[in-house]
Amino acid sequence: MSKRDYYEVLEISKSASADEIKKAYRKMAIKFHPDKNPGDKEAEDKFKEAAEAYEVLSDEQKRARYDQFGHAGVGGNGGFGGGGFGGGGMNMEDIFSQFGDIFGGGGFGGFGGGGGGRQQVKGSNLRIRIKLNLEEMVNGTQKTIKVRKMKMAEGATSKTCPTCGGSGVQLKVMNTMFGQMQTQTTCGTCQGIGKVADKIPAGANAQGLIKDEEEISINIPAGARDGIQLNVRGKGNDAPFGGIPGDLLVIIEEEIDRTIKREGDNLHQELYISFAEAALGTKKEVPTVGGKVKITIDPGTQSGKILRLAGKGLPSIDSYGKGDMFIHINVWTPQQLTKEQKDFFEKQMSSGEMVAEPSGKEKTFFDKVKDLFN
Repeated sequence: MSKRDYYEVLEISKSASADEIKKAYRKMAIKFHPDKNPGDKEAEDKFKEAAEAYEVLSDEQKRARYDQFGHAGVGGNGGFGGGGFGGGGMNMEDIFSQFGDIFGGGGFGGFGGGGGGRQQVKGSNLRIRIKLNLEEMVNGTQKTIKVRKMKMAEGATSKTCPTCGGSGVQLKVMNTMFGQMQTQTTCGTCQGIGKVADKIPAGANAQGLIKDEEEISINIPAGARDGIQLNVRGKGNDAPFGGIPGDLLVIIEEEIDRTIKREGDNLHQELYISFAEAALGTKKEVPTVGGKVKITIDPGTQSGKILRLAGKGLPSIDSYGKGDMFIHINVWTPQQLTKEQKDFFEKQMSSGEMVAEPSGKEKTFFDKVKDLFN
């Protein structure tokens, strides 16, 4: 199979400058890089072909021979003593090691020099748990807490890393068949920070950090839920030598309410009324997450009736609506009666005026459950 013209491979003119050749190769290498084209044999071949073209055209002497004699002037199979990229003389690792610095030393998608310049170090994150009641979860709140965290100790100082001179990288020079190649690696002394500890106060660690207590205010947004995690940026552990502090991760826990029970976005609570209130009807105030609400108990209300307060539940996370609150009515049967009360009920029983006579229109338990979902 005949080899394509190197200028055609890099899509440049024969008068292209060295900088234009370098830019063209970088463009092709990124386009056909194996990491971007996994399992694509054609892309891999084009990647190797571009590397072969760049190796020749980036060298003034080889380029001059190629311009005069074509592929035969540079070894016949690519200019590598007869082996060449195209001829299989170098594998992908060879290409990466030889031309990684074309991408500025930081590499691209798994190849390159492996270094990258001074790094901005971030402190580690902290995790805490905060308990909220239903009202706080619905309406939002602000909590002020004390957190023990790693902070830069007072009096701690740093100095320029003696190994890398503050650059955060170490340069490595390799002698290759094409001359000296320079690569960058992260400095092993300062781990890329560019600084090392100078003076460390008593009680601080090797990075000048000491555990201390800090008071932090946390805004809890409305609609928080059990298990949700909030991120308070910059309130985690400090980073050494002027780095970026970590974050404070706040995990929400729901306090169990003794009267109101949650079921998704809906709320449930029981309301006890007396015989007289059930028979005559009445008005009652019930607590909700938005404050007390007055409801009407109709005359003749039966125990087990469920009243629905639309929109009095929790805000929905998935939509703009709110859940409902369901009031479960229980008619309380007194366990002790006064003499007058006992005489009254005995009289009603003997006269037959107060007996259980279901009309047939009363809803069963299953009817009431069905109503909840309609």
